[in-house]
Amino acid sequence: MKHIIILFIYLFTAVCFSQKEYPKNYFRNPLGIPTVFAGTFGELRSNHFHSGVDIKTQGKEGLKIYAAADGYISRIKVAQFGFGKALYITHPNGYTTVYAHLSKYADEIEEYVKAIQYKKENYQTGNIFLKEDELPVKKGDIVAFSGDTGSSGGPHLHFEIRDTETEHIINPMFFGITSKDTKSPTVQTVLVYPLSVDARINKQYNRYKISLKNKGNGTYISDRISASGTIGFGVNVFDRLNKANNRNGIYSLEMLVNGKRVYYHDVATFSFAESKYINLLIDYEYYKKYKSRVQKTHKVKANRLSIYKDLLDNGKITIEKGLNYTVEIIAKDFAGNSSSIKIPVSGKESNSIFKKQKDTTNYKIVAKKFQKFTQKNVTVAFPKNTFYEDMYLDFKVEKGIANIHNPTVPLDKSFTLTFDVSKYTEEEKQHLYIANVEYAKYPRYQYTRKKDSTFYTTTKTLGKYKLLSDTKKPSIRLLYFKDKQWITSHKTLKVKITDVGSGIKNYRATIDGEWILMEYNHKKQILTYNFNDKKLDGSKHIFKIVVSDNVGNTSELSATFFKKQVN
Repeated sequence: MKHIIILFIYLFTAVCFSQKEYPKNYFRNPLGIPTVFAGTFGELRSNHFHSGVDIKTQGKEGLKIYAAADGYISRIKVAQFGFGKALYITHPNGYTTVYAHLSKYADEIEEYVKAIQYKKENYQTGNIFLKEDELPVKKGDIVAFSGDTGSSGGPHLHFEIRDTETEHIINPMFFGITSKDTKSPTVQTVLVYPLSVDARINKQYNRYKISLKNKGNGTYISDRISASGTIGFGVNVFDRLNKANNRNGIYSLEMLVNGKRVYYHDVATFSFAESKYINLLIDYEYYKKYKSRVQKTHKVKANRLSIYKDLLDNGKITIEKGLNYTVEIIAKDFAGNSSSIKIPVSGKESNSIFKKQKDTTNYKIVAKKFQKFTQKNVTVAFPKNTFYEDMYLDFKVEKGIANIHNPTVPLDKSFTLTFDVSKYTEEEKQHLYIANVEYAKYPRYQYTRKKDSTFYTTTKTLGKYKLLSDTKKPSIRLLYFKDKQWITSHKTLKVKITDVGSGIKNYRATIDGEWILMEYNHKKQILTYNFNDKKLDGSKHIFKIVVSDNVGNTSELSATFFKKQVN
């Protein structure tokens, strides 16, 4: 009963949000250039919906970013990945704006942040929460400069608007932050799914790809298909905005059967907690195999997304023998441009016999139970509700590789993977780590916890895992200067650090024995120190850096440089 009440409150809140009117002229464009989006709100991303809009910065870093409205800086965070350098401004109207992937902050804020970084002797700050009277801002104040920090794919500004109290993210386009769009969405793929044991699509019991004809003006038609039983549809579609070639997300998806709506969802607002259910909105298996995100127009039982409205039988269509149906799928962008796909369906009973293949695996997953399996030196432990449904798990260990089913099955929670390492010497253990080896040429380090005779990791991805050894030290290389060189005109000091095994874990740099702040661009593998941070005494200085990888291999580099103080 408690869970039902919580779910009701959760859904009621989501409905209230979707019906709310938002102020159109309260927030200004956070950049001083025309707004062109590189990414739209609610786009389908890996394991989450895009929580804001990505505003193009003309391919540049360092553009001025302005406070979208009066308020105060309530949170600052500097991280290596994710948002990189981010800033949160809380406004008196009940909303908070977020600015991410920044290159640096405005002078007063930059000074505030660097004081914390130097005190902690760490580039990453964690969340810094501020009080209302510490860093107030006015609408139009310069608060930061655009960049490419964190997990950004290029220079741009990630901009969000959140409800301050609930932390729900709201589509900024409702507030007038828009980009010109006169183009209809582009449909690429339509799939049909058999959803019941007696279902057939053109006499087949398989996911079926429909051939489409583009008639222009956002109109698509398909050849007639025959079907029986309960079926569902899915569509891969993207939207392009004016003055941009990016493939952006759509705003809404609707399905009509004989003119009656049976399915609808839109991305007006959502919570971070529900974003993971994107893997149940899309055909996750199809995505993992073909790197194409197909949005299903039917809802599966475990899907708790709040974006749905007006669902009839969860968007599933029961086809009756002798009847004809017209299925229409309509995709719209925020500006109202739409594309329509019409699919004629004939109800025809199939004579083909479908026999479900028996599972032969010994590892039965009951989704609502904790389960633990061991084979050879490997153990997997799944908390209850890790899986969305009951299934049989393929689990085997061959040639040191733990094959844990395959990554086409989405998980709701992380599971624990443990390797028994008692056969290894202490020296060998020191260099071992757990890696995802789904792509053998590109093994990916998994955060490995070491405990006597066992090593373990947690992950939400099924697939292949193996113990690997890393005995190579990281590489450190000076950039743009040499040992014992005068660098009076240099504004920065740069080094390149690389590691071919487990990857860089941490680094520490000093000048004349005092810690210095070096920003790590992991995409270019370059560390940068800004000489404006501290005044150096004298002209001769010793630069030293220590770099460690994830298994503890460590490299050191020392260099002498000469630099005169320039007033």
